[in-house]
Amino acid sequence: MILLMSETATPLRLRKRHGRGVQTDVTSIDGGKLVRAQSLGSAIVAGLITIIVFSLFWITVTDLSNRVFPWATVVLGFLIGHSVRLAGRGIDWRFPASGVVMTLVGSLAANIILAASVTAEGFDTGTLQILQAVTSMTWPVFFDEVLTVADVFFAVVGAGLAGFYSNRRLTRTEYFAHRLWRQEQKND
Repeated sequence: MILLMSETATPLRLRKRHGRGVQTDVTSIDGGKLVRAQSLGSAIVAGLITIIVFSLFWITVTDLSNRVFPWATVVLGFLIGHSVRLAGRGIDWRFPASGVVMTLVGSLAANIILAASVTAEGFDTGTLQILQAVTSMTWPVFFDEVLTVADVFFAVVGAGLAGFYSNRRLTRTEYFAHRLWRQEQKND
């Protein structure tokens, strides 16, 4: 009796990375289900919730430590990427693009809210009162004195992370089904 290598146990008991070569039973209909499962609206809502929660967390950490951590926007990008992936279940270009845009806008908004929080603490007033008192004369001061090159750099790095993590990871069979669906759409 001859045993094939795939039928015997491997000496190191490593996980097999490839299947047995058996054709999977997927069709273009399964790929269509993947496309219909996408929800850009859910991804955007999840990203906005992530921005709000992150801003509150960043303000809290800054108040407790009396230090501003500009690299925290990299964490924001990571969190937005994962929230877009989980909520949106997207497999096309719109989801990484929305993750990148939301991270850039969210990091700017978080910096504005954080600066208002620090200013409010200095004037012994509320953050919302500072945000309501913003005028057109305030913005040049904010961009000159508060927003630094490091903030922009970390926001761009965070946006790259968000773009990388925001697409859904497909298995081999899901990718094959999506490819079949795309080919069918191209032929129609």
